[in-house]
Amino acid sequence: MKLAILFSGGKDSTITIYKALKEGHEIKYLISFISENPASYMFHYPNINLTQVQADCMGIPLLTVPTKGEKEKELEDIKDILKKIKCEIDGVGAGALASRYQYDRVSNICKRLGLKTYTPCWLEDDEEHWKEILEAGFEVIISGIAAEGFSKKWLGRKIDIKALEELKDLKKEYKIHMGLEGGEGESFVLDGPIFKKKIEIVDSEIIMENECAGRLEIKKIEIRDKYI
Repeated sequence: MKLAILFSGGKDSTITIYKALKEGHEIKYLISFISENPASYMFHYPNINLTQVQADCMGIPLLTVPTKGEKEKELEDIKDILKKIKCEIDGVGAGALASRYQYDRVSNICKRLGLKTYTPCWLEDDEEHWKEILEAGFEVIISGIAAEGFSKKWLGRKIDIKALEELKDLKKEYKIHMGLEGGEGESFVLDGPIFKKKIEIVDSEIIMENECAGRLEIKKIEIRDKYI
């Protein structure tokens, strides 16, 4: 299939790109929605301005769409951009993991436009999902938190096996979703097997709203060559 993939810069949309390429699909575009609303139901907010850098590192064209991020009205923004590129694609990819709200709305828009929906991560086990991401070689940091049990120490933290074990403990104690669904957290991908160059954070700031909610604001980055 020729796909356009809804791209937030986080782990779920990035692994969706990886899976699509691995299965032989052609990715025509990535689409990022730049939301004015940090509490958007549909769109990722922390560091969304850096998706162009990530797309460049992967060598895939990116379309950016401004949106006010208003509940339900923001769906029109998805529909409008897909109408413009409908003749170039067969389907739309999304990193939906467990959010029925997002999955249903993207699926319904695609049906109305006669496009297929590609959601290879849908309903994956949250721990296995992380293991697949790590085993594939992606470098992922936590860029946002908003759930009891999280603290400032998680922001900017690279997810590795040790961090994964701690997420499992948080799941047991606080019933969080390890995949950070439902607005419990956000992630940012710095590198991976589909990146031709990698991203290094040079300067950043942690902004906390309360003791268990905050975000990492990436202020300066450098693009590094990858040596094999």
